[in-house]
Amino acid sequence: MVKAFVWNPQNSEKRVSIELGVDIGATYTTLPASLLEKLGVKPVRSIRVRLADNRVVERFVGEVGIEIEGYSASATPVIFGDEGVYLLGSVTMEQLGLVPDPINKRLRPIEALLFKAMAQSLYTLHSTGFYTYQHKVYPKLRW
Repeated sequence: MVKAFVWNPQNSEKRVSIELGVDIGATYTTLPASLLEKLGVKPVRSIRVRLADNRVVERFVGEVGIEIEGYSASATPVIFGDEGVYLLGSVTMEQLGLVPDPINKRLRPIEALLFKAMAQSLYTLHSTGFYTYQHKVYPKLRW
């Protein structure tokens, strides 16, 4: 479990402290619908989600601000879940730049990846439509 603060991005004064289970199998963070309604969070759409028992159900999705261990995101997707369900999903962890450390049972910071931008900056586009990289000529690259 990790401690977190969540709030309504439209009204940051509505802020609560909660504990979340870290679930690397969950795409989105899930909080009880009653808590999200108390914060004034509105659903923005409905999505289909697969549950741990393999059932597929429709759930509303909204957005909350979140802070964990000093790392914050001004808005992250959150599923309107059942009572008692407090899960931290992978999208939120990625937004915060955190990954689970299962040995020490905590979250730890991770470096962000910028490979595509880095690779593109290594190539030079010429007016002929070809690229050069380390003085070799290549046909136009597709990203």
